[in-house]
Amino acid sequence: MQTDQHVGANPPEEDPGLQGADGAQPRRRIPASLPPHSQAAIAQRMNDVPPRSTPGVFYTGSHQSIHPSGWRTRRHIKRKNLRQTLHTISLSERIGTGTLLPMAASVFSTFLIMVLIFVTVVSFINATHERFGDKITTFEDILPKDSTRIYDAHGKQIFQMMDQGKQTSEPLSKISPHLAHAEIAIEDQNFYKNPGYDITGILRAAIADMTSNKVVSGGSTITQQLIKNSIVGNQATMLRKLQEVILAPDISRYYTKEQILQMYLNTTYYGERSYGAEEAAHTYFGLMDTPTQTAAQQLDIAQSAMLAGIPSSPIARDPFLHPKAASTRMQEVLQQMYNQGYITAQERADAVTESLKPDFIKHGTPLNNRAAPHFVNYTLRELASDLHVKISDLSRAGLVVTTTLDLNLQNKVLKVAQKHIAEMARQHNMSNAAVVVLDQHTGAIRTLLGNIDPNNPKYGDFDVASQGYRQPGSSFKPYIYATAFDEGISPGETVEDGPLTIQMCCGLPSYSPHNYDQRYHGWVSYRYALQNSFNIPAVKLLLRTGVDKALNIAQGMGLSTYEGVPNYTMVLGSLAIHLIDNTSGYATFANGGIRVPPHAINTIKDQNGKLILQIKSHPARVLRKETAFMITDVLSDNDSRIYEFGKCSSLVLYETTMNQCYAGHPGPIRPSAAKTGTSNDFRDNWTMGYTTDVTVGVWAGNNDNSPMIDVTGVDGAGPIWHDTMLLAEQGQPIQPFPGPPDTLIKKTQTYPGKTTTDWHLIK
Repeated sequence: MQTDQHVGANPPEEDPGLQGADGAQPRRRIPASLPPHSQAAIAQRMNDVPPRSTPGVFYTGSHQSIHPSGWRTRRHIKRKNLRQTLHTISLSERIGTGTLLPMAASVFSTFLIMVLIFVTVVSFINATHERFGDKITTFEDILPKDSTRIYDAHGKQIFQMMDQGKQTSEPLSKISPHLAHAEIAIEDQNFYKNPGYDITGILRAAIADMTSNKVVSGGSTITQQLIKNSIVGNQATMLRKLQEVILAPDISRYYTKEQILQMYLNTTYYGERSYGAEEAAHTYFGLMDTPTQTAAQQLDIAQSAMLAGIPSSPIARDPFLHPKAASTRMQEVLQQMYNQGYITAQERADAVTESLKPDFIKHGTPLNNRAAPHFVNYTLRELASDLHVKISDLSRAGLVVTTTLDLNLQNKVLKVAQKHIAEMARQHNMSNAAVVVLDQHTGAIRTLLGNIDPNNPKYGDFDVASQGYRQPGSSFKPYIYATAFDEGISPGETVEDGPLTIQMCCGLPSYSPHNYDQRYHGWVSYRYALQNSFNIPAVKLLLRTGVDKALNIAQGMGLSTYEGVPNYTMVLGSLAIHLIDNTSGYATFANGGIRVPPHAINTIKDQNGKLILQIKSHPARVLRKETAFMITDVLSDNDSRIYEFGKCSSLVLYETTMNQCYAGHPGPIRPSAAKTGTSNDFRDNWTMGYTTDVTVGVWAGNNDNSPMIDVTGVDGAGPIWHDTMLLAEQGQPIQPFPGPPDTLIKKTQTYPGKTTTDWHLIK
């Protein structure tokens, strides 16, 4: 039984006398005690004095360590290691949070950017194809076309539009192979292998540009240059370069390399306003087409190398402006041709030697674009009207226009006009003339001479024939007479040539016409009055027909535009008109009352010879054939005009001189119908007339519209008309005018003051 023990008390002593006899350890005596929680024990301890507490901390348990030796050290080390591990884990977590997330974000952003770039590139490619795709299939059609060229009726070139440069295309077979080799060697050495673009070339150019700190090479292939010049434009931007690369394979799929090379050699710019090999060969070397070879076909190695060096910098390497730079570039081209096996070392050396000759570079003979300037301008206006475009749109339209002009005839007419004006200039103050020659059957303009001094810097470009408004004088009278004849009035009917006063309306003063000779001639026939150009009978006739009806007749015959106010004075030529319109009106008389509008163009073809338009005549009857016959009969009646003009005036087509004619030796006389006209104050002088073949109109006067001195129709414009008509009829048989229609009858009839025999309509 365990006894109560005070915490920290000494153990009870052992009694030695209690040891066993055998010397064994005696059993310990333990006094009896009450259970500590019993009521007796509690009561027994009530009077106990508690022992004094020993200073210090007392523990109820044993003070012996319950852990093995070194445990605390190991625990410290373990806890230290644990703290380091936790710190490492925490640090790793912090690093992971601060690094891996941004890294993941960067990777995601990069991926997103790549996706955006991919989408952008695909969209750009699609947009490029959508924008330019249709142009690929029509690439040949949208390439810059040749300069429009105009030829006369015999195939002689008279004009080439050059305001936007000059270009004449030739098939590849008619272009020197040396030029093709030179261009490939210097511009696109992998031309026959690449798909239209050359990545190595682009990188090579980029390196060269960065090395030089400037753009020294574009890296564009021949195909890309074609695309640049014809589709995407030549802006120096990365966007444009990308468009070239995108479209180049499409071009290569649609066209063969030979077709691409041909298009390039015909359209590339060689400077000096010259596009293509043909024009460049003429511009820099003076080469001309021969019956067997084109100019481009004649280019040798040296010439080809010189030309191939120009396109990359047309101004800086212009042989005329910068011969040293051009020569340096030419040698670079020759070196590349040698490196790529196109030429031998000897051919390279010979080419360099040739280029050093003084006449290696020489200007070609310039085209004479002033051969027929007024006719050309008229043709361009007509061409623009026929094609419904502006004249400026025609420059590089690739058109080949064949015209009605007989340049040889016009040159002869020009000399005739210049000679006559020179004779009249001093005494009569006459300085200029204009001439139109029409084929009345077809409307073809065989000659259109706007003035006699086309190169005059002050007025040479002004075309009096088709642009100038001039008063026709008495040459307008046949339109009024035609109106009267159309209504049944006979040329034999008489009219009194006497004083006449017309009361004008609207507050205008009265009008009293007078004859040119300031005399009255009594009763005369209309035939006689017209042939002698009497004014008063013509005004009286207009009073009978009416202004409006006569004006309508004139307009229907070709006088579509005019300046002035139509009234009774217009029979004397007060309305200003164009010479070509007046000539067209007389051509209607010559053609039996059928009007064929004048035209300067026969055919329009493209540069490949395909017919675009062939001009067809559109004849229309605007006058009764009986009327046309009577006008012709009157105007060809030389006997009726002897009073005013004499027997051998310039209106009679004799082949000898006037003196010989009056001497009775006129030679063969070609039937003709003619009328003169002189405006007020002798400012304008006209002679109009026709044969069975052609109609000729001539105006003479001054460019500033100043008066001439004492000039009549037969003295001023008449001689020019006479000589022009003989030139136009040269080689043609002499033919009389056609006889009268069945609806006309010639009979004698008595009128007031006179009995005449003349033509009458059968009613």
